[in-house]
Amino acid sequence: MVGGLQRDDDRLFVTADLRSSAAPASRAHVRAALTLLATLAGIALAARLGFWQLDRAHQKIALQASLEARSREPVLDASTLARSPLAAEAQHYRRVSLRGRWLVERTVFLDNRQMDGKVGFFVVTPLALVPGSGVVLVQRGWAPRDFVARESLPRIATPEGTVAVEGIVAPPPSRLFEFAGAASGPIRQNLDLASFARETGLDLLPLSVQQQDAPGFRADGLERHWPAPAIDVQKHHGYAFQWFALAVAIAFLYVWHRFIRPGKP
Repeated sequence: MVGGLQRDDDRLFVTADLRSSAAPASRAHVRAALTLLATLAGIALAARLGFWQLDRAHQKIALQASLEARSREPVLDASTLARSPLAAEAQHYRRVSLRGRWLVERTVFLDNRQMDGKVGFFVVTPLALVPGSGVVLVQRGWAPRDFVARESLPRIATPEGTVAVEGIVAPPPSRLFEFAGAASGPIRQNLDLASFARETGLDLLPLSVQQQDAPGFRADGLERHWPAPAIDVQKHHGYAFQWFALAVAIAFLYVWHRFIRPGKP
């Protein structure tokens, strides 16, 4: 009986030893699997973001080609300007030649706008088209503001009667962040076409025109160095390189710590 008990005790000790050694091995396998999954997820995410940046670059290259093609298309006039938002988008950045009468009393001064590194106003005045009907919002140019007397407006020479305006079709003026609600005076932070049309009762077209310099218009004192649409393809290529480099670095670190210089179990 004593011998039998001894053998039973030996088997119990062996079983306990096997269980105690199997537990760390199981945890090591779980840890290795989780590390592999995290590595693969990191590589996949970094690579996906890299390809996304390349796609953004390709989109902007296509946009640049489209803008250049539009600049070579025939000049638009009042009769061919779009009357719907969808048609207006297709005309963005095309050249336009208009005749009309300035609605000076409806001039809006968009605040905190920059040109050539200087902060001031974008001067926006509706132009009643002739011949025909409709009113188009014209971004006439940039003017400095008085930072001491902040409510004072710059003097803008605006001719009376019918004038000729050369420019390019553009989206409405870009929006800036504003803390308060939409203003209704001549000085504003933003200008929404639909809201402005309701406010003034004007038959506004769903687009605007960025006026370009033409003989006789420099006398109004406005600057018109409009920035070109931001293409910045190089930025996206740089971001793509960084994401792909991160994916390679994650893979290298995994191989290094898992196979080349594995840590102690």
